[in-house]
Amino acid sequence: MKLALASMLLASVTVASAANIAVIDSGLDYKHEQIVPHLWTNAFETEDRRDEDNNGYQDDVHGWNFAEQTSQIIDYKYLGTFSPDCKKFFDIQGKVFLGKASDSDKEWIKVKQSDAKFIAELGKFGNFVHGTHVASIAARDSKNKVMGIKLIPTEVKPFIEAASKLKIADRWDVLGMAFSALAKQQISMLAEIARFVAFHKMDVANGSFGTGFKQAKMITDASFRIVFFRKPTEEESKKAAGLFISTLVSEGKAFVDAAPDTLFVFAAGNDGMSNDDYGTSPANIKADNVITVGATYKNEFFAPFSNYGTKMVDIAAPGMLIHSAIPGNDYLEVSGTSQASPYVANVAAQIKEANPKLKPIEIKNILVGTVDKKGFLSEKVTSSGIVNTERAVVAAQLSTSMSIAEALTRAKTQVEDVVTNKEAVIPSSALPLPLFPLFR
Repeated sequence: MKLALASMLLASVTVASAANIAVIDSGLDYKHEQIVPHLWTNAFETEDRRDEDNNGYQDDVHGWNFAEQTSQIIDYKYLGTFSPDCKKFFDIQGKVFLGKASDSDKEWIKVKQSDAKFIAELGKFGNFVHGTHVASIAARDSKNKVMGIKLIPTEVKPFIEAASKLKIADRWDVLGMAFSALAKQQISMLAEIARFVAFHKMDVANGSFGTGFKQAKMITDASFRIVFFRKPTEEESKKAAGLFISTLVSEGKAFVDAAPDTLFVFAAGNDGMSNDDYGTSPANIKADNVITVGATYKNEFFAPFSNYGTKMVDIAAPGMLIHSAIPGNDYLEVSGTSQASPYVANVAAQIKEANPKLKPIEIKNILVGTVDKKGFLSEKVTSSGIVNTERAVVAAQLSTSMSIAEALTRAKTQVEDVVTNKEAVIPSSALPLPLFPLFR
């Protein structure tokens, strides 16, 4: 492993002041005006083609690009290459989410969704801006420092050999073994990232990526046809997808275990489905150092695209029409649990800053224990609530001189719920909104 020969010098250093967040995503624009004041910098490394901190990652000054195994956490060649229609798509998408899109807006979207060339461009644009957008949310209105980690989705290449002579039961075994191998391949990459995160003592890691049930079905349907030589029935399709997701989640424990002192904040997913029933990875990983986030519109209603689950989704946070940075000193409103997750990561880092002695499970307990309870969240998330930044930070400050239980009780009396617009209208429909994919 790359970190095996790492110097013990870094491990002995106690980082003061601001808390650190690893943004595991599509890279970030480290020159952006909103990112620069919050950019994490490795004090033990300089850009000189040498590995001063001896961790196996040469010039990891602001993070690492695990896509191409380089220190370049963004490829600036894409700046200025996208058509204005990409930003227009997100603008109209926001109107659709709020039920405010005009007939001409809807017609424009309809035409664009049938344009294969535009959809390909939009996908590339989304990937390019995603990490910067997320990182800016994780850093805003705080002293938080953000590290850029660029993650490439794993390319799926079915490798199951013909099984025409196998019995039906045996073919399900073959399918299961294939899913296990694919899951282990993915987790191996994520575990390497986690070890990198642990080495640099990141307090929080945000993961606005994953494999949802619908995406898993596309992968597993293709694999099913290879093994069974036919298209799966709907029941078989669901069974195969469920098997794959459960395998990803079970294998995924090794990912978060590789950085036990880091709190991992995961986006719940954007399929509008129950993670209790169908699942998403890594959102469904259950561990003391994992918290999963669903999305709302402000403090007013649950986002129609957000995954939910009273067992698998811990907390909610604003994730609709979030204005944030994108590369090139630009800005855009984007929606998704991808935006709700860094909102919680931001607060988690502020909690850690307020009381550096807190462990991940304690930060998680403070987040969950200080939510604003909402009736519309009672059947959506475990905590039945939305994150309350001020109350969470106050509880963390109080926990420096009293038990967490007592700090939570006092914080609830000191900080009121955020005022909610009781006249908010929940839109009846929304555009499809994928979670930033780990598999493609």
